[in-house]
Amino acid sequence: MSAWETLARLGKAAAGRRILDLFQDGDRMAQFTARTGSMVLDFSKTNIDAETLAALIELATEADVAAHREAMFTGARINQTEGRAVLHTALRNLAGRVVVDGVDVMPEVRETHARASAFARDVRSGVFAGQGGRITDVVNIGIGGSDLGPAMGWLALQPYADGPRCHFVSNVDGAHIHDTLRGLNPETTLVIVASKTFTTIETMTNADTAKAWMAAKVAQPGRQFAAVSTAAERTAAYGIDPARVFGFEDWVGGRYSMWGPIGLSLMIAIGPERFDEFLAGGAAMDAHFRSEPFARNLPVLLALVGIWHNQILGHATRAVLPYDQRLSRLPAYLQQLEMESNGKRVAMDGSDLTLNSGPVVWGEPGTNGQHAFYQLIHQGTRVVPCEFLVAAKGHEPALAHQHLLLVANCLAQSEALLRGRSLDEARAMMAKKGLTGEELDRQARHRVFPGNRPSTTLIYPQLTPFVLGQIIALYEHRVFVEGVILGLNSFDQWGVELGKELALSLSPVLKGAEDGSGKDPSTRALAAYFRDHA
Repeated sequence: MSAWETLARLGKAAAGRRILDLFQDGDRMAQFTARTGSMVLDFSKTNIDAETLAALIELATEADVAAHREAMFTGARINQTEGRAVLHTALRNLAGRVVVDGVDVMPEVRETHARASAFARDVRSGVFAGQGGRITDVVNIGIGGSDLGPAMGWLALQPYADGPRCHFVSNVDGAHIHDTLRGLNPETTLVIVASKTFTTIETMTNADTAKAWMAAKVAQPGRQFAAVSTAAERTAAYGIDPARVFGFEDWVGGRYSMWGPIGLSLMIAIGPERFDEFLAGGAAMDAHFRSEPFARNLPVLLALVGIWHNQILGHATRAVLPYDQRLSRLPAYLQQLEMESNGKRVAMDGSDLTLNSGPVVWGEPGTNGQHAFYQLIHQGTRVVPCEFLVAAKGHEPALAHQHLLLVANCLAQSEALLRGRSLDEARAMMAKKGLTGEELDRQARHRVFPGNRPSTTLIYPQLTPFVLGQIIALYEHRVFVEGVILGLNSFDQWGVELGKELALSLSPVLKGAEDGSGKDPSTRALAAYFRDHA
């Protein structure tokens, strides 16, 4: 019997089992908790018992996760649909050696990192200045991975952000660039345009708007632009000095790219030394992922929990719930990481998947979510597995009492999801309020919590650059392991292409230059509405 077949059987058996009953095993916490350094993953509040965990680990073994893992780290072309290696890990392994097609790629990685670090120091120190003096603001213009990573990191590492203020523009909606630039001084603003090809239509449209805004006050706006791009001719034509152009290879996918030049805005904000701590955290998680047995391996275990919830038990969504306001953009970052990577319908060989692919990932920081969507999580008809993240210590010593309340809420929510509240308990509550008879029973039913709802908790000492690096690398490798087990390619994203192509064909229709006869009736009608009202 294959591991999939065993897990299908175990999934049916778990349907009537309460997670709380599994804690009768006195060794449960030891077996269902894993750590690396001071970071701890608690997955004991899931309906996974020892037999199920063994079957999940066997699933990873049958999928040959270890061999695929080594292939990724050593530069094999595991992105088979695009014929590329997958080496974002090289960006944070600055002391290592990685060979792709017989060439060690690390000297170039280190050289680019050194140039970016030097530029960041120059901006921070005032050696590089704008027409009006020292740079006060940095505007990063990108989209997708060129935006989500550095924008998330900027918020997450605010206690370390002692450089220029950072702003992020991604949406081609003119409101985004307009509202971002409003109030900034073009004479002291640096614009970073992040587009590998320097042709991404949303990014370049926003870049042109920013350049025009700057040109109204700055004689040579190109001097206050930098680029993260490999298109040297295009960046030069844009007026950007090659010394301020930082490229990266095609073996770094956009959603995995914040470790390199895409993270330039973050590096300027927190300084190269702190940015290197962020890289070190990612490298430490890489070492853990490569060396630890599956039973103690955080990325593998987190992936196996995800497989159990989604593919075996059929829970279609996953809530990421950081109890840290500064991680407010982490759920959005992980949405792209997971859903662009594993939101596929065919296996690596092109055949249809026989199982569901990746889940819908969503979430918000606690405690805000408790007053919004936690109602559905606790009492709704669908089970939503939850992933809590929390630091033992905040960055505001004078507000330690608030952090204690934050942590108490985090732990209480996972406990409430586990325990629930029975009808008898709810009736006792209502009886204490003086209710009797049918009204007591009616009110009690509204206060029943089914419980038995699974969650994991990732807890760490404090959200530092190193810990943020650990967290991001943990989730990257989790996505990789899930993709290997499902047999799909986690590193292409053909699903984003069709909409882009159709948008280009619609522009002349919206302008009235074409009649749109090749479009469906709905699209033609909507385009006509636009022309009538624009």
